[in-house]
Amino acid sequence: MAGRGSVRASGNFNANQDAETLYKAMKGLGTDEDSIMKLLTSRSNSQRQQIKAAYKTLHGKDLVGDLQGELGGKFETLVVALMTPPTLYDVTSLRNAIKGAGTDEKVLIEILSSRTAQQVKDITAAYRQEYNKNLEDDVTGDTSGHFRRLLVILLQASRQQGVQEGNIETDAQTLFSAGERKFGTDEEQFITILGNRSAEHLRRVFAAYMKLAGYEMEESVKRETSGGLRDLLLAVVKCARSVPAYFAETLYNSMKGAGTDDQTLIRVMVSRSEVDMLDIRADYRRLFAKSLHSAIQGDTSGDYRKALLLLCGGNDA
Repeated sequence: MAGRGSVRASGNFNANQDAETLYKAMKGLGTDEDSIMKLLTSRSNSQRQQIKAAYKTLHGKDLVGDLQGELGGKFETLVVALMTPPTLYDVTSLRNAIKGAGTDEKVLIEILSSRTAQQVKDITAAYRQEYNKNLEDDVTGDTSGHFRRLLVILLQASRQQGVQEGNIETDAQTLFSAGERKFGTDEEQFITILGNRSAEHLRRVFAAYMKLAGYEMEESVKRETSGGLRDLLLAVVKCARSVPAYFAETLYNSMKGAGTDDQTLIRVMVSRSEVDMLDIRADYRRLFAKSLHSAIQGDTSGDYRKALLLLCGGNDA
C-alpha cells in the first residue's frame, strides 16, 4: 500500500522550525488557521509527533493543548485528530464508542472490519496501556448475541492466511445452505466463514457463491440477517472485496442526505490520509460519478472544509 496516501512525510523536515511556525501562528491577537492547517496536512503523523516534542522543548507547553485553546468547533476536532498517533486515535475512537450510555456500533464496525490483523493487535495492546482495561471485555460487556460473537472473532485478529483451494466450493455451499436455502438463517456459519477466512479466499468464495445462488454475497447478507450483525457482516464482506471502496462508500454515506455525519467524515479522512486516500478517491469517482473533493466542498464550510480538502489532496472531477 506504500505511497497510496494523499499525505506524505515532508522531505526537508525541521521539527524546531515547524514548532516555531505553529507558535507564531497562535501567539498574539487572532490565529493564523491557514498556516496551521497547511503545515499539519503536509507532514506525516510521525513528523507531527516530533513537532509536538520540539514545541514542548522550546516553549514548555503542550502543542495540542495550545491548539485546542486557539481553535474551535469541527476544525479543532480535525486538528486534534491529526495530532494523535494512528493507533491511539483508533483506541480513543473505540473507547468513546463504548463508554457512556449506548454503544456507537458504527465505530466498532468500521474499525474492526477494516484494520489489518497487526493493527488490531496493536489496538488491543494500546487500549490496555491507555485505559488499563481489556478491549475484548469492554466490547463484550457492551454488545450481545451474534453481533458480539463476530466482534470477538475479529478482535482475535487471526484470520487464515492465503487461499484454501479445497475449501472454496464447500464454503460457498455452506453459506448457501445456511441462508438462502433454508427457512431461517444459521448465523453461526456466516460468522465463522466470514470472520476467519482471508480476504483473498473470501473473494473466491463470493464468486463461487454468486454462481451457486445467483446472488451477490451482500444481497444475501441483507436478506438473511438484521441489525448490528447485518451491518457488521456487510462491512466484513465489503472490506474483503476492497477496503478503499468500503471507505469511499462510508464517506458517501456520511455526506448524503440532509446534514453531515462529521464524526465519520473526520475519522475516515484522518485515518486513511496516509494509507489509501488516493485509492478511496478513485473508487469514490467510479462508484458515485462525482469527486470526493466536490462532495466535501458542497457539504462543509470554513476552515474545516479547507483542511478536509487538503487531506483529500486533489479533485478528480
